[in-house]
Amino acid sequence: MQFGVFSVSDITRDPVSGHTPSEAERIKAVVEIAVKAEEVGLDVFAIGEHHNPPFFSSSPTTLLAGIAARTERLILTTATTLITTNDPVRIAEEYAMLQHLAGGRVDLMLGRGNTAPVYPWFGQDIRKGLELALENYNLLHRLWREDVVDWEGNFRTPLQGFTSTPRPLDDVPPFVWHGSIRTPEIAEQAAFYGNGFFANHIFWPSAHSLRLIEFYRTRFEHYGHGTKKQAVVGLGGQAYIAKRSQDAVKEFRPYFDEAPVYGHGPSLEDFSQMTPLTVGSPQEVIDKTLTFQETFGDYQRQLFLIDHAGMPLKMVLDQLELLGGEVVPVLRKELAARRDAEAAPAPTHAGLVEAKYGDGPVRQPRPNANRGDNVTGGSPYQDSQDSATYPTIG
Repeated sequence: MQFGVFSVSDITRDPVSGHTPSEAERIKAVVEIAVKAEEVGLDVFAIGEHHNPPFFSSSPTTLLAGIAARTERLILTTATTLITTNDPVRIAEEYAMLQHLAGGRVDLMLGRGNTAPVYPWFGQDIRKGLELALENYNLLHRLWREDVVDWEGNFRTPLQGFTSTPRPLDDVPPFVWHGSIRTPEIAEQAAFYGNGFFANHIFWPSAHSLRLIEFYRTRFEHYGHGTKKQAVVGLGGQAYIAKRSQDAVKEFRPYFDEAPVYGHGPSLEDFSQMTPLTVGSPQEVIDKTLTFQETFGDYQRQLFLIDHAGMPLKMVLDQLELLGGEVVPVLRKELAARRDAEAAPAPTHAGLVEAKYGDGPVRQPRPNANRGDNVTGGSPYQDSQDSATYPTIG
């Protein structure tokens, strides 16, 4: 089981101090948050992707590469990589490069994005969002598994004899999650490829996330990747922790009340009752998080949103101390004791390498200098392997 935190990269006015941080402040702060996450024993740090104010994370690979240079074991991932408005070729190249720089400590979560103006900025139509997500991932999947790709689709120019460089580290692509709030087609896509499915599980009741997760598990088994229990599931969550419950509520209330996403709606108490949001003591966060396993079954990754709504850096770092020092150690122990032996392990690069090669030699792609610019149309790699063809869903 992996535990971590994620940021949506918002730049929001602090309702207590009245201070709105600059982009420079927030970028520096989020790096400190990631470094602190590793320091307190967490496993994962994730960052979203946005291309519009008031968010700063327009280039997740650049940010995560900087964090990789300051950490040693933290898994670095996106909370969303826009598979719709990003070119799959650029995704393949940029995340493979990041994978090399981070020594394999990289995966990514693909999503469609729901900010309508972003689509035309990148030459796309939001009404084609689902079709884009399906077609673009089909190409990305192939680019990471075939040395030479011939491809033609509806949304970008064809590829002929194309090789994405660098090839993935150890010739093993980063693990892919497909993230969704409400779209069963994305859960279907994750199941078709045997990838992970990440339920946002923040602003919605657990019953809503359960429908998507159960659908994904059923389809994962249908496609022959394993049993429903072996499907790879991740969950979001949201918490504010203080030593005493009443202090947590008092401290967090102004941030909740003024938050752009859920402020000015249901009360903090009602929202906490209806959704996964937990505001309270370490034990209260532990107790509520354990209900996730009771609801969804065994899962592989739990990410908490704690950096948002204008909270100052010190408040976030204090949250990390409590999360890593008092909450996660108990959750690790409790969830391990409850875990079904059939459940899949949490995805890591080392685990993916072992699954592919066993005890055999690990392929390290090397361009064949004797082949020049690959004018013969074959593979530019000396140790190329036969490539499979991956069909399109639907």
